[in-house]
Amino acid sequence: MDKSIIFNDSEHERFYYEKLEQCRCQDVYHKAIMYCLGLSPDTREHVDHIYDFELDMIKTECLHEKWQTSGSVRVVRLAFNLYNGGLPSVSTENGQEDCIEESKLYSVNEIFCCDYAPYFWEAVKIRYPEYSQRKR
Repeated sequence: MDKSIIFNDSEHERFYYEKLEQCRCQDVYHKAIMYCLGLSPDTREHVDHIYDFELDMIKTECLHEKWQTSGSVRVVRLAFNLYNGGLPSVSTENGQEDCIEESKLYSVNEIFCCDYAPYFWEAVKIRYPEYSQRKR
């Protein structure tokens, strides 16, 4: 166990290590997404609606499910972004204006303005360890 990682609570820590074991590999991408998805009781409960462990892929349709809350949507959006570096749910099917509006939901302001912000910083450090160390 990595004692340098800060967890929200014991359920978050348990989830992180348990689900990371189910991933195909334990690289920074998988560590970041599992860390994020463990933050919220809602995302922990619905992890199989969010991520397909067998296919090793994100289920973008989860963002439109009824169980989502304002907090869990932020958790999922950051998790997706740290995992693939993009906006996985943005679709051009609904037109350019809808695409622009949805992409705004991935801004730092939209994601970080919540109680999970300190843990979101932790997730960024997990995903980008080479950039989160102070250079002397």
